[in-house]
Amino acid sequence: MGCEFSRLCSCCCCCIIEPNGVIAKSHDVEKEEADEASDLPSFHEFSIEQLKMATSGFAVENIVSEHGEKAPNVVYKGKLQNQRQVAIKRFNRSAWPDSRQFLDEARAVGQLRNPRLANLLGCCCEGDERLLVAEFMPHETLAKHLFHWETQPMKWAMRLRVALYLAEALEYCTSKGRALYHDLNAYRIVFDDDANPRLSCFGLMKNSRDGKSYSTNLAFTPPEYLRTGRVTPESVMYSFGTLLLDLLSGKHIPPSHALDLIRDRNLEMLTDSCLEGQFSNDEGTELVRLASRCLQYEPRERPNPKSLVSALVPLQKETEQPSHVLMGITQGGGGAAMPLTPLGEACLRMDLTAIHEILENLAYKDDEGATAELSFHMWTNQMQDTLNSKKKGDVAFRHKEFKTAIDYYTQFIDVGTMISPTVYARRSLSYLMNDMPDEALNDAIQIQVISPIWHIASYLQAAALFSLKRENEAQIALKEGSVLEEKNNIT
Repeated sequence: MGCEFSRLCSCCCCCIIEPNGVIAKSHDVEKEEADEASDLPSFHEFSIEQLKMATSGFAVENIVSEHGEKAPNVVYKGKLQNQRQVAIKRFNRSAWPDSRQFLDEARAVGQLRNPRLANLLGCCCEGDERLLVAEFMPHETLAKHLFHWETQPMKWAMRLRVALYLAEALEYCTSKGRALYHDLNAYRIVFDDDANPRLSCFGLMKNSRDGKSYSTNLAFTPPEYLRTGRVTPESVMYSFGTLLLDLLSGKHIPPSHALDLIRDRNLEMLTDSCLEGQFSNDEGTELVRLASRCLQYEPRERPNPKSLVSALVPLQKETEQPSHVLMGITQGGGGAAMPLTPLGEACLRMDLTAIHEILENLAYKDDEGATAELSFHMWTNQMQDTLNSKKKGDVAFRHKEFKTAIDYYTQFIDVGTMISPTVYARRSLSYLMNDMPDEALNDAIQIQVISPIWHIASYLQAAALFSLKRENEAQIALKEGSVLEEKNNIT
């Protein structure tokens, strides 16, 4: 997404205080919401094969869940055929036994479109499979930035912004009839390309049968949920209060302990020491007051999202600063820009001759598994013919006879017994040499399915996308290739 002025400065222009004291949305925010809706595709029902392709067969390397493979419902990073990056949540097989309930819920949540949400783009419901497809947020979770930060603690101004954006997300959902949010916590808040915080759409789904509405321990659970086992809009406000405590303290403090500190006026013990000098006593007191209201034992005494927005807008600081600056994140990246290797440079320049030379020198070094399989089958006549097709393709590729190379490599691939990512890579480049970028892109995507961590796949996707004039997608693929190549060089 682009970094428009209205988006960067939405803290200071997101609301207008009317004469009667009511806070209304500004035209900038309404425009931002309209832009968000127009940027995103409408809700789509995917096949399981499409999502297997997007995740390279649900490869372990693509898992982004906090608990990896051990999570009850695993989240994968994926890439659709149109190169859009997505987060794909795959539920365990017992999670949603009623397929109609799952589809109805997913379709309802999929109608929501808002810049404060990581929006739901689609789902899959085939057989026992239940998956959700959402926008991918590259800059991790609030839990990571608050509790497990590495380079710098989150600034006070950014913490206030997180609180406001979350309140705005909940206000939007409430206005659309989706006031319930299951297990609101710091892992449910994710950061987008511009490092703006967003609320994950996954918690908006009515709870399935695979677990409880609250995965955290009982110390953080709304008291009425312990009594009734039901989530209400007021329960969501209680969870919002625990998040305000997280933001204030930089720790996950049980509400009962925090309320004891508040009653004893021991705010120093409640406040993150990393925030020293960044806010006044009045600002800290106001956030504590809001948290206390949200944590009221009686649900009816808690505020609603609209009143939270009204209270949080006046507290905002450094509103002219983009979120990525406050977070210390290089925009569009995750850190400093990575210098391109010779292959990356060749893809960026669309220097197909240089790419050819690199692939030729690489030979079949990355095809160890395929090579072993080939040698095992060499005794059969069919395999010998298949190997001869590959060898003839290699000769043609070496001599830059790319149409001939395509023909021989296609013969090798069509037999289907042996799989070689290098053959797909060579045919992909041969297609590019013959001005067939769509075919080249398909082969490059196929390489990624076969070998998810091979950087050549991403680089060839970038070259094909540059050829198709899809510049933004090409830059993403180029960056992915650089990251994978660096990881491969380290290991």
